[in-house]
Amino acid sequence: MVTVNLHCPRCQSVQVYRRGQNPKRHDRFRGRDCHRVFQLSYCYEPRKPGVKDQIAEMAFNGAGVRYTARTLKIGINTVIRTLKNSRHEE
Repeated sequence: MVTVNLHCPRCQSVQVYRRGQNPKRHDRFRGRDCHRVFQLSYCYEPRKPGVKDQIAEMAFNGAGVRYTARTLKIGINTVIRTLKNSRHEE
């Protein structure tokens, strides 16, 4: 039996519990403090941690939407949506 030490990436709590599986059978977990669901490994490229930060950084440095999408291997609409929603978060 394998033991894995988990912690929530948002609240850093070590108290997490299993919250089912995604359609590709990867386990999902939920933090007890923040109640946010996360996975250990993501198949869908835009959901991986740090992709939104990379999109914002590339846009700030003058990279175009198509170049950003091609470099990060995500869709153009994902880049546009992320940039549009990032204005509201600030």
